[in-house]
Parts: sequence; C-alpha cells; structure tokens
Amino acid sequence: MLKSKRYLYVGFMCNQVVEKILKAYYVMVEKRQPPYTHKLHRLAEDSKLYKTMSEKQKDFLDMVAPLNIEARYPERKKELFEVLDRKTCKNLVKETEEFVLWIKKLLKN
Repeated sequence: MLKSKRYLYVGFMCNQVVEKILKAYYVMVEKRQPPYTHKLHRLAEDSKLYKTMSEKQKDFLDMVAPLNIEARYPERKKELFEVLDRKTCKNLVKETEEFVLWIKKLLKN
C-alpha cells in the first residue's frame, strides 16, 4: 500500500494493527474479552498499559488513533489525504512495528 501510494489505507491498517495488539494485551491482563471499542486510548488505559507507555508511545497513539476513519467516517477522508504522505506513512509503519514489538515482549512475559 505504501509503494502504491495508498496512504489512507496505510494509516487505516496501522490503526487496525495497534487496535488488535492492544486488545490482545487487554485479554492477557484482564483475563476477559476487551470492550467493543475502536478507541485506542481506552484500551490502553483500561489495561493499565497507558501509564507504562513512554511519551513517544503516547504521542504515537495520539497520531494513529484517528486513522480508523477510512471505513467508518468517509466524510473525513479529505482531511487525511492532506496529512498522509509517503514520508508520514513510512514513519507511521516504522512506529507501528516498534509499538507492536514492544507489546509482544510484554505478552511473552
């Protein structure tokens, strides 16, 4: 998607990856199904992960949280088209990978 310049989808998929890994962490910590929500901050806070996150990770969550818009709120696509470019998306993918690896380490413990 990055190579084909489908930047909106890059953002949306990064959001989805973060949502799913946060839900996995929630299940591990809370020993129950996560709430039915797409709110990344809520998932991080409810699982008590947010208070252990670095400022960089919190900033990343702030950046990726609104990117679930692709499928749910098509009227906001124009705003995202203006913000998402190759450089931004490349960084977004890198930070998503780092965030996922960090949580995977926590899941192994």
